[in-house]
Amino acid sequence: MKALVCGASRGLGYACALELAREGATVTLVARSGAALTEAAETIETQTGRRPATVIADLSTIEGREAAIASCTAPDILITNAGGPPSQSYDSLTNEDWQKALATNFLAAEALIRSIVPKMAARGHGRVVNITSMSVRVPVPDLDLSTAPRLALTGYVAGVARKVAARGVTLNCVLPGPILTERIAELGDTADALIADVPMKRGGTPEEFAAACVFLCSRQAAFITGQNLLVDGGLCRLTM
Repeated sequence: MKALVCGASRGLGYACALELAREGATVTLVARSGAALTEAAETIETQTGRRPATVIADLSTIEGREAAIASCTAPDILITNAGGPPSQSYDSLTNEDWQKALATNFLAAEALIRSIVPKMAARGHGRVVNITSMSVRVPVPDLDLSTAPRLALTGYVAGVARKVAARGVTLNCVLPGPILTERIAELGDTADALIADVPMKRGGTPEEFAAACVFLCSRQAAFITGQNLLVDGGLCRLTM
């Protein structure tokens, strides 16, 4: 199995890439920082004996998306992922802020899905997992730049998933709550308040999140598509 993992130099993307490599996948890591990518690839090789390929690409640009697509031909697994925009009050946001957020957290994933999923469907097998956020179910104050583009992605994935479901391809989203990564540390007091409200009384680990992601890539998850899986320790108090 070949897997293309975006935003894979650190945090949730890295955790998913590591777990996929542990399961035997041939992994290609995509991120913007060459130094961080090299470090991630070396660590994965040390832990698994499998050296991932790497590609330096900014997925918010057309050139970056094309480089990512060219780096891993005919992947069986696609993990879309992007770092969250900064916490910022809605009334201070500019058109430039919105354009950047949409390019990073919606258009990048859409372009990869549009290019890769038809080829998966032609082969009769494929798994797409999009890392979004619990905020698409329960908005978090001042994370509008994260929530709105990811809601767009959620709606897009719901339609595409049904379009290719009969051809062996599944598309799902995994919605992290407060997982203990660099991103959650950047949110400061907002993150502390979220963790304090988690029924499990702790933040999640990247390994716990990655396990859910890898499950959706497995044959055991072949009958699950078009879904949004919360990995949040029960923080979102929803019955459906």
